[in-house]
Amino acid sequence: MHGTLAIDLGSTTTVVAFQASGSPTCELVAIPELSLGDPAVIPSLVWSRGGAAMEARADGTIPDGAVLVGRQVLEAGLDVAPATELKRDFKRWIGAPPGVERPVEASLPAFSAETAGSLLIQRLWARLPGELVPDRLVLTAPVDGYRAYRSWLMEAVASLDIPEVALVDEPTAAAIGAGVPAGSRLLVVDLGGGTIDMALVALEGGEGRAAPLAQLLRFAGRDLPQRDSGGQTLRCARVIAKAGLRLGGRDVDRWIARHLCPDRPASAALLRAAERLKCRLSDAEVNGREDPAEEVELTGDGDPDTARLRLTRSELDDLLQRNGLEGALDRMLEEVLTGARAGSVAEEQIDAVLPVGGSARLPLVRRWLQERCGRWRCLDRHPIEAVSRGALSLTPNVAIQDVLHRGVSLRTWDRRQSVHRWHPLFLAGQTTPTTTPLELVLGCQHPDQPAIELVLGEPTLRSQREVVMVDGLPVVMPVGQDDDPERETARPWPGDPLTLPLSPPGQPGSDRVLLRWSITGRGALTLSWRDLLTEAEMGEIVLGTLR
Repeated sequence: MHGTLAIDLGSTTTVVAFQASGSPTCELVAIPELSLGDPAVIPSLVWSRGGAAMEARADGTIPDGAVLVGRQVLEAGLDVAPATELKRDFKRWIGAPPGVERPVEASLPAFSAETAGSLLIQRLWARLPGELVPDRLVLTAPVDGYRAYRSWLMEAVASLDIPEVALVDEPTAAAIGAGVPAGSRLLVVDLGGGTIDMALVALEGGEGRAAPLAQLLRFAGRDLPQRDSGGQTLRCARVIAKAGLRLGGRDVDRWIARHLCPDRPASAALLRAAERLKCRLSDAEVNGREDPAEEVELTGDGDPDTARLRLTRSELDDLLQRNGLEGALDRMLEEVLTGARAGSVAEEQIDAVLPVGGSARLPLVRRWLQERCGRWRCLDRHPIEAVSRGALSLTPNVAIQDVLHRGVSLRTWDRRQSVHRWHPLFLAGQTTPTTTPLELVLGCQHPDQPAIELVLGEPTLRSQREVVMVDGLPVVMPVGQDDDPERETARPWPGDPLTLPLSPPGQPGSDRVLLRWSITGRGALTLSWRDLLTEAEMGEIVLGTLR
């Protein structure tokens, strides 16, 4: 089964998803021996016996048993091994700038964070189910340190037999995976195992701009160099404001363990039991009970005596309150909103809030999202796999050469300035076919206007560009810059303008027609429209072929 594989490397867990060629849906992939839980995730744990990760054979392979990954580490009871052998929370240190001081365990030369991340990717790749045949691999990266993270990923996947490798930033992937349209402003609340990150991001695209697309690292078996201009530039969501806190799901586990067993050391078995309680209380349906309770049995602690740990949802909420989780979320939200206002973004301009990460399912967090973020649409259907789903959505199954060499603009009337202006519909570099129509609402200029005339043109653009082939790929290159950044010009298409009849005639001051623009796989520009006054729908028509 051929298709695209997505890997979302997380601080606590790693998610793998697959989308078969021609299929509109994707599925999470359970990796034999490495995954656990439902939905299936791989614990982001890598153990290496005495630094054996660096003792590879001549062919680059590592001796069996020298490295354990994910569930293997837990089953072997090695999740409490010393930092010289066990790596966890390594993602946050991959690609960190040289000036950032790493903890001792993240900077050990024999077993660095970068080494651990590479081993995790290589081991899960080697254990993919045999029926899956990835033709493309798409990976995710944090916005902070994106360039350095990209360089590490190029090295991490260098040995993988895969013809195409692509990269996308995590906020964009999470938003697209949750169904947010291009050009939206999104509050991403990422509650991971080791950190809480809150960021207001603006997605690429919208207003006639090309929608986001994963950045290619490898195409047709060849690695693509990074360029500072042209089509292979860094493409990330723009961070408007952000706040972070080194507090996460594992801290909650420690709070539960200390609350239930104050006289027992926080051993690996106790922390695993605490985590199971937390997950059950986060996932349990109330089913008419106001305060469901869960209990687990504590075993495997080297102690012949076992204990049954019991916790209710209200007790968990009280515990999180006492340890300041809700107050921390409040302060982070205020910090982000203050930064947004400084960036001229008002609260009402935020389109949605997106919870990401396993800790987003905590009852207290869900209640906090309703109370503090209820003014925005909440997209919480897939908090764990949203990033991997979005990464697949950002790598459409179309030929990479299918991009526009020239764009198309629509002539509109600017009532304030009393002049005509060219409004861009699609710009050079737009991939085709488009996945969703571009919607545009127009009104009338004159009283009793019998029709709306649509004049299309090919942009000459204030910054002219052309598409050239570099290393067998189309690259959009700037070829000039106009001195007037406010002026958009275009060369009208030949022939008569398209006329949309209005019955009854239109009046100025109100929206009248909704236009839906699309581009087919062959580059044809199509239009369907609706009369907002009569609700009459007009079928799709082909206007011409774009270059």
